[in-house]
Amino acid sequence: MAKTNTNDTQKGVGLHARRIIAYVVLIIISFFCLFWFYIMFINATRSNGELQSGFTAIPSTNLLKNWNNLVHGTLPIWYGMFNSLIIAACSAVLCTYFSTMTAYAIHAYDFKMKRFIYPFILMIMMIPTQVTALGFIKLITGMGLMDSFIPLIVPAIASPVTFFYMKQYMESALPLSLIEAARIDGSGEFRTFNSIVLPLMKPAIAVQAIFSFVSSWNNYFTPALVLHDDKKKTLPILIAQLRGADWLKFDMGQVYVMITFSILPVIVVYLILSKHIVQGIALGSVKG
Repeated sequence: MAKTNTNDTQKGVGLHARRIIAYVVLIIISFFCLFWFYIMFINATRSNGELQSGFTAIPSTNLLKNWNNLVHGTLPIWYGMFNSLIIAACSAVLCTYFSTMTAYAIHAYDFKMKRFIYPFILMIMMIPTQVTALGFIKLITGMGLMDSFIPLIVPAIASPVTFFYMKQYMESALPLSLIEAARIDGSGEFRTFNSIVLPLMKPAIAVQAIFSFVSSWNNYFTPALVLHDDKKKTLPILIAQLRGADWLKFDMGQVYVMITFSILPVIVVYLILSKHIVQGIALGSVKG
């Protein structure tokens, strides 16, 4: 009996020690993740001259000055913010909805070539965007869609990465018996998808909406090829233009203020949808 109590005590101590180690590791990782945001905010409060003098962890007093210089400069940052919001929000909605619909079709229906379509879609994940960029630009030029938001939004419908995640999530959270019961009750296919499947997929949709929004928001390569009018450019393009200014007009304080300004919508979207992230990732990683 005493030996059993000793073993239980040792197990309890071991579990407690592992928990402490896990907390310490998580605190260290969190520190390094947040440290760079802190540095960015500190640099946003410093003038160009102060930034050239070296690093400091103490905020300065030039935040409003840098902001006023940025707002009253030559770059249309409010247009850039609006353009990025429109493109990122529309891309996130289209990406999550149609990727979920595609995953649902593969998950719920039996048809010829089904076992070949799934790996074919996954193979598309291996093709870099840069490989297809030239053909993409020639296509939209021929269609008269250059300098338009449409080529940046509509292709988001085809997202193999989001499709793969949704498919994995459905295998763990969407029983086929539920779909069959809805069909027996007379529910149409679109009604079943919109009224039953989508609510069950809410955690996964929230996770992929964040990822899709952030990916589109940070995208520089494709918008830089498509958009040429300054009032249609997105924030990443404007940040690159600000950093590429000549030496006489270059101001690192403005660059850091604009970077800080550009990540605020991403933080807001994350805070709104964050409660679904842990549940969505946990279920999406479990198969069967």
